[in-house]
Amino acid sequence: MRYILLITITCIFACSSTLSAADLPNILWITSEDNGPELGCYGDKYADSPNIDSIAAKGMKYKRAWSNAPVCAPARTTIISGIYPPALGAEHMRSQTVLPEGVHMFPYYLHEAGYYCTNNSKEDYNLAKEGTVWDESSGKAHWRNRNDGQPFFAVFNFTTSHESQLRKRPHTPVHDPAGVRVPAYHPDTPEVRRDWAQYYDKITEMDKQVGQVLAQLKKDGLEEDTIIFYYGDHGSGMPRSKRWPYDSGLHVPMIVHVPEKFKKLAPKEYEVGGTSERLVSFVDLAPTVLSLAGIEPKEWMQGDAFMGQYETLPPKYMFGFRGRMDERYDMVRSVTDGRFVYIRNYMPHKIYGQHIDYMFQTPTTQVWKKMYDAGELNDAQSHFWEEKPAEELYDLESDPDEVNNLAGDAKYAEQHQELKNALYKWQAKIRDIGFLPEDEIHSRGDGLSPYELGHKTDYPMNQIMGVAILASSRDPKMLPGLINQLSAEENAVRYWAALGVLMQKEAAVDAARQQLRVALNDDSPSVRCIVAEALGCYGNKEDVKMALDTLGKLADPVENGVYVSMLALNSIDAMDEKAKPLAPVLAKLPDGGKQAPPRTGGYVPRLLQDLKKELSE
Repeated sequence: MRYILLITITCIFACSSTLSAADLPNILWITSEDNGPELGCYGDKYADSPNIDSIAAKGMKYKRAWSNAPVCAPARTTIISGIYPPALGAEHMRSQTVLPEGVHMFPYYLHEAGYYCTNNSKEDYNLAKEGTVWDESSGKAHWRNRNDGQPFFAVFNFTTSHESQLRKRPHTPVHDPAGVRVPAYHPDTPEVRRDWAQYYDKITEMDKQVGQVLAQLKKDGLEEDTIIFYYGDHGSGMPRSKRWPYDSGLHVPMIVHVPEKFKKLAPKEYEVGGTSERLVSFVDLAPTVLSLAGIEPKEWMQGDAFMGQYETLPPKYMFGFRGRMDERYDMVRSVTDGRFVYIRNYMPHKIYGQHIDYMFQTPTTQVWKKMYDAGELNDAQSHFWEEKPAEELYDLESDPDEVNNLAGDAKYAEQHQELKNALYKWQAKIRDIGFLPEDEIHSRGDGLSPYELGHKTDYPMNQIMGVAILASSRDPKMLPGLINQLSAEENAVRYWAALGVLMQKEAAVDAARQQLRVALNDDSPSVRCIVAEALGCYGNKEDVKMALDTLGKLADPVENGVYVSMLALNSIDAMDEKAKPLAPVLAKLPDGGKQAPPRTGGYVPRLLQDLKKELSE
C-alpha cells in the first residue's frame, strides 16, 4: 500500500507542478459548534445571523446536511478522515485509535499538493495524527502566515455556541424567551425557554465572529480567490439534539460560496442565493475538498465529492450513528432519505436520557427530568426518559420534531423496509466494527488498526450483526436461540447473546440461569460484565451475590483497563440498591488506570465518584 501511496503522491506533484497558484482555489472553512440550522437564511425568523446569511445570499445553502455523528469528536473524526467512525473503531466519544498504514487525514494530501493548511484551532479527533496534517494548528493559525502566493486551506472554528455556553450564567437574554418555539419533546417551562433564548443569543455572537473572518478575507483582497464553506459541527447543544442521531442532532447548516473565478468547480446545481436538495454529510467533506484542489479522492474514502473536478452523483441516503457518550454506553444507527428518518436502537433497554454528567449541567435537562419523575409530562415529552423501541421511523415533513414513531404503522411499511434495508447494507459495506465491545475494538487486532480488523475476512460481522438484531428485537421467541449463542465461539456473538437475555429481563434470566452462571467464567471480560449485569439486575439472591463478585473485580481500571472498567461501572449502576455491598470495594479503587488513554481519563473517576455517593446513601 505504501508503494501505491508513493505513486499517488508523485502524480499529485506532477499534476500540481504545471499549475500556478492562481489556478488553485483557496478554501476557507468557517465552522461553529453545537448549532443546527437555526439561522435567518434557513427561514428561522427568531434568529439573528446577518453574516452567515450574507454567505448564503451570495452562495448556496444545502437543505439537508447531516453531521453523521451528533457529538463533536466522532463528527470531527468523520470530517478529517473521510471514513465513517464505525468503520474505524472511533465512534465512541473521546476514544482514540489509529488509521491504517498508508492512510492519512485529508489535509496531508492538500499539503503534498502545495497548500498551506491551518486549523484555528479545535481538533478533537478520535484518531492519532500521522504525517503532516496542519502547517499550524493553534489559536494563532491563519492564512496570513503562508508564503506569498501559496494557496491555502484554512479552518476557523468558533466555540461560542457550544453547549457549555448556552447554560452559562449570569446572562441577560437578548432574544425574548417568550418568542421561543419550544419543540414538542421539551416541556414548556421558563428554564427551557431561557436556555433556548440563550442558544440563539450565542448564535448571534458567533455570527459576529464569522463576520470578522469575512472582513479579514476582504481586507486581504482574497474574496475572488477563495471558496467559502460555513457549517455547524452537529445539532444544537440542547438535550435530545446533541448526542442523539435524530435529525434534531444531525441536521446542520451547510453553505458554500464559489467566486466567479472558480465557477467551474461549483456544484452542478449551484445558483447564487439558491438552495440545493442534494444530501450532503460530513463524510463527503474530505473527498470534496480534494476534488476542489484537483486531487482525485482516495479510493478508501467513504463519502462523495459534491463539488469540484471529481463531483459525483448525489447519494440516495445519509447515515448517522451513536456510540458511547462520555461515560455511558449505547449503540444506535440511523439513516435518512431526506424526508424519512429510520433509527435502529441496538440497546433499547437503555433509556435515551442516561445520566451523562455534562448534559445534566444544563437547566433544561434538570427541570425536564424532575417533571418526568413527578409525572407532569405528556407522552411526547416523557419519551426521552424511557426505554427505547428497537426501531423508529419519522416523517420530517409532517413531524419535524420526530415525536410520532411510524415504525409500526402499516401505511409506512414501504418506507420502513426501504430504510431498514439501506441501513443494514451500509453497515455491511463499511464493515461496522461497533458491534464489538469497546475493549475488543482496541485489543483484538493483533497489531492491526480497527479498520483493518473490520475488513479481515475472519471478522464475522454479518453473524454478529444478526445476533445483535435478534437481541435488540426483545422478542421472547428469539430467547432459546440467544441462550444457545451464549456458548458460541465468537466473543462478540456471546456478548450480544448476553445483552439479548438482559434486555428480556426476569423471565429470560430465569430461563437462562444455568448458562449465565457458566458464562460468568467467560474468556471475554465484556461478556462476563453483561452476564453479571443480567444476573445482578434480574436474578435471585445467589445470582446477585455472584454478579457482585464478578463486577467488583472487573471495575478495577488498573487491572482491566478503562474500557472494561467503564462497562462494569455502568453495570453496577444499573443494579441500583442491589449494588450497595460493593461500596467498600469501589471506595478502594483508584480514580484512573495506567492503561487509561488520556482522552478517556475522566470517565472512570466520574462514574466512581457518582457511584460512591449513591451507594453510601
